Amino acid sequence: MASTTPAFNLKVVLKETGIAADTLRAWERRYGLPMPQRSAGGHRLYSQRDIETIKWLMKRQVEGLSISRAVDLWKEQLASGSDPLAGSIPPGILPAASATLESLRRDWLAACFKFDTLAAEQILNQAFAVHSVEITCSEIMMRGLYEAGELWHEGTVTVQQEHFASEIATRRLEALISASPAPTRAETILVACPPEEWHTFPSLLITLFLLRRGWNVVFLGAVVPTEHMEETIKSVDARLVVLSAQTLINVLSLREMARFLREKGVPTAFGGRAFNHISSLSSRIPAHFLGDSIEAAIPMIESLVTDPVPAPAEETIEKRTLQLAAAYKEKRTMIESLLLDYAKFQNQTIDYIDTANHFLGRTLTAALGLGDISYTSTEVHWLADLLVGRNIPLSQLPLFLSYYAQAIREVMGEDGQPLSAWLTAEAQKFKT
Repeated sequence: MASTTPAFNLKVVLKETGIAADTLRAWERRYGLPMPQRSAGGHRLYSQRDIETIKWLMKRQVEGLSISRAVDLWKEQLASGSDPLAGSIPPGILPAASATLESLRRDWLAACFKFDTLAAEQILNQAFAVHSVEITCSEIMMRGLYEAGELWHEGTVTVQQEHFASEIATRRLEALISASPAPTRAETILVACPPEEWHTFPSLLITLFLLRRGWNVVFLGAVVPTEHMEETIKSVDARLVVLSAQTLINVLSLREMARFLREKGVPTAFGGRAFNHISSLSSRIPAHFLGDSIEAAIPMIESLVTDPVPAPAEETIEKRTLQLAAAYKEKRTMIESLLLDYAKFQNQTIDYIDTANHFLGRTLTAALGLGDISYTSTEVHWLADLLVGRNIPLSQLPLFLSYYAQAIREVMGEDGQPLSAWLTAEAQKFKT
């Protein structure tokens, strides 16, 4: 292993490596590589490892990488636990010129679905070697995880395969975050997932991208309770809180946290897949909507920190909808119990009926709480596709919805008419 003792002045380094002095200074200033120490007189002092680092970077340039890509590859190898100077770059790190983002993503998913950690990690190394961190994270990992979720939804891959891919991607993101340079901006941005939201990947990605742009970011993780948020924000002096929700059910908890932060005068922004699927949903949140992509969200976040503007108020929900939401919440357990009785009495077997009961109940609660029963439609169609992917007859879905509507009519009477009518109409869609 090369010595880390600072022993060589700039003249020796230039002679040993052949690099131009201006180029070396630019690398140090822009990328933090190498990181020489200073003598008592303020002159740069380099170690043997610094010299080998410079040679390593220059060799990557000869192989066709830009200096920024070479630096990213260096940091990526360190983040994955390997020393770039321990030997030559392993075979396969530098991909063929013909390797496209699509082919890299396809190969990465194939490796993940085979539970092949080494191959999956190596393919990511290939991607980082020729593409920026932002592109690789967005186009290979994030889009790959979305495709894995769709394949699980279709029944093509198992939940274990989908979780394995998610774990590989999350672990790599966390390593990149740990290897990020110290912030160069004084302001702090706090990123969190609201109560019940377990999907952290989009929030981790935002954290990484902001860190790479010099921001000080505090990531609180999944399922963050609203309790003590005010104290946390004050302790880190956060200028902006960024929240995300991936499902309709979790939008409800995001809204409650956004309401709390608004009352406390804390600037808040939000986004997530749930808002991309239902365009009008963002109007129900009293905070700044960050748009439908992480790439668009980053400059908006920066603008909100440097040039804050008041957040829009949430759209008012009709009183009768709120009354219906409260009545349904009170009667939900009775409705679901009666539905099971209907199925037994009719000698009907509905696969996954307990899961469907729980899913539909929570979805209806969220949709009504957010002011529009039609928000449930997207989730019902998702459930239909899931049944098809599991080779379960689609005819079971309208049967289940009809039983649910019947149970609502019996338990809630006229008060539940809007709900039962909507469910009956949805059931009819799947019969035609």
